Order: sequence, then C-alpha cells, then structure tokens
Amino acid sequence: MPDITPGTSSEDLAKRLTHARYPRSNSYDVRWVIENQMGPNALWLLEWLAPALGLETLRPGARVLDLGCGRAMTSVFLAREYDAQVTAADLWIKPDDNAGRIAQAGFADRVLPVHAEAHDLPFAEGGFDAIVSIDAYHYFGTADLYLPTLTRLLKPGGRIGVVVPALREEPAGVEPPEHLQPWWEPDFWCFHSADWWRRHWTRGGAVEVEAADWLDDGWRDWLLWCDVIAEESPEEFHRTMARRVGEMVRLDEGRALGFVRLVGRRIR
Repeated sequence: MPDITPGTSSEDLAKRLTHARYPRSNSYDVRWVIENQMGPNALWLLEWLAPALGLETLRPGARVLDLGCGRAMTSVFLAREYDAQVTAADLWIKPDDNAGRIAQAGFADRVLPVHAEAHDLPFAEGGFDAIVSIDAYHYFGTADLYLPTLTRLLKPGGRIGVVVPALREEPAGVEPPEHLQPWWEPDFWCFHSADWWRRHWTRGGAVEVEAADWLDDGWRDWLLWCDVIAEESPEEFHRTMARRVGEMVRLDEGRALGFVRLVGRRIR
C-alpha cells in the first residue's frame, strides 16, 4: 500500500505504533489500519479482549458475531488470528464496501459482511459461539433489556465480550467531571465505569460476568492513536475529531477516561 502522507514513511509509523502489549496487532499494515479506523485503535482493543474470552471460545471454526464491526478490521483480525468464522455486522458501513476490504485481505471465505441494526439482528437463536463488540456496544447496550435479547443469539455457555470507552468512576449528580466540561458531549453519558457495567450485566440475569476491568494506562494508547490519526488520516473528518478527542484525553491524563473490558457467559 503506498505511503500517501508526504514526510512520514510507513516504516516510521510502524515503529511509532509498535506496542509491546499488542504483538498480534503489530503485524498489520499500519496504513491499512489508519485508513480503516473509525475511533480508538480497534485492533489493540480486540487484542486486549481476546485473552479474557479464552481460546476455548476463540477456537478454530468458532462462529463469531462481530457486532458494530465498522470497516471490518476486527472481523479480519478474528479470522486471521483465531481462524474464526465471522459475521461482520454493521449499520453504517455497507456490506459491499466491507466485502471488498475482506476479500482484499484474503478472508472472503471466513468473514461474511451484513447490514444490521443492533436492535433488529436477523440471526437464529443459539447460532454463535461468541459475540464481540469493539468501541460500539455503549451506543446501544445500556438499555436494561438489551443484553438478555442479544445473548439469545449465543449457544448455551457461549460468551459475549466487549470493549468500550469508559469512565474510571461514575460522576456524582448530573454534571460531568469539571475538567472535562469544555469537551463534554451528551453522547459521553453512555461512558460508564467497570463497576457500573458489571452491575448492569449481572442484573439482567442472562450472563455470568467473568470480567469487568479497566485497561491500565489505556489513556496513553488512546492519546497516541489520536495523535497519529490527527496527522495521518486521509479523511479530514477523522483528523478533526482525533485532534479534539486527543486534547481531551491529554488534559485528562487517565483521571476519568479510559477503556473497560467486559466478558459474560450465557447462563440461560
């Protein structure tokens, strides 16, 4: 893939983004990841999630629903790294667009792109071994009744795993953390703490919560990625958003903002 940004080589970018915590992600073409991102580095977040799901879940041939897959990078990752059979479901990105990316990556036989809205999923009960959602679940999964409906798509004992932008602690009252007020958007109220998510999933009674934890120094990964996207993304919209989010994350320094990982096993 050609280097489309004058003055910055793909080799230099790869060195800048090489991360000891994400060895699998380090092997992916850095320009491909930059050009297909739609937020925080989805491959890094999925690589953090995968060990909590377990190899017995992400085994060769496992049927995985990648919910809110965006431009299907995470779906390709699941197929390439774990030999999974992936259904790549997204509302915003057309299946034809994702099909081209998937085929170019060499996984047309293992990743099926579909157009689907998270509240209207056209899949059979018990059809998946796992459901994965990276940087998407917080947009639709905070409703009390959503998880029990979604997990019916899992076989008994199957697992759901998500990673979401999050708050270290729930704010008191109706105001955001004071230092974040200049950047706060109404959408950010769907950011919650690990304890909030654990309680939310436990109350629904559909899963046994096996993990609900905070990514240590996740804000540093988020900031690094924002800085790179602000400089290197071919899309002005993404460069602008990355600059704004990067300012917020840089000021916060992990006091409030980061990422939470959740894993639940279907129990009914």
